[in-house]
Amino acid sequence: MARYTGPVCRLCRREKMKLFLKGPKCDSMKCPVERRPYPPGVGGRGRLRESEYLLQLREKQKARRIYGILERQFRNLYAEAARQPGITGENLLRMLELRLDNVVYRANFAASRNQARQFVRHGHVQVNGKRVTIPSYRLRQGDVVEVVPKARDNIVLRHNIDTIDREPPPWLEVEPANHKATARDLPLRAHIDVPVREQLIVELYSK
Repeated sequence: MARYTGPVCRLCRREKMKLFLKGPKCDSMKCPVERRPYPPGVGGRGRLRESEYLLQLREKQKARRIYGILERQFRNLYAEAARQPGITGENLLRMLELRLDNVVYRANFAASRNQARQFVRHGHVQVNGKRVTIPSYRLRQGDVVEVVPKARDNIVLRHNIDTIDREPPPWLEVEPANHKATARDLPLRAHIDVPVREQLIVELYSK
């Protein structure tokens, strides 16, 4: 599985905002964005000339980094979203939200999407009673995501369920006591709280 293995805090600094890639660290003063709120590198503090292309590129990179997707996979998702009926940008965000690793994160079983991806890869999650180890697996309306019985005593998992107080999105019904989450509906744009202007992504790929 191809994935980014470099320092993730540099990604937040490059986008000049918190992308919440490190879980609890992002909410503390240890977050590098708090101490160095400018892009990394020698020219990070210099004045960058903003252009239309740069704004579009930054939005695309921001979306990729929030969901932990590499360029080729993101481009393929966009092509699929463009073929579907409806608004392309909203279709793209809906497909990203329905990824299994994102649903595990939204259900508060994991502190970050990276941790959720690790849970899935290690076989700690099942969908509709069958174990799934593919983080990019896309859920459908009515699918039920559960933590496998053997992993329910995992210290990290129990800590996350007890301490994380993120509000699950309206389209996801979570039962913490049963370690279960159900995709009741398809995500609407109003229910997706990622700080991404999807129209700029559409304009970038439409060139």
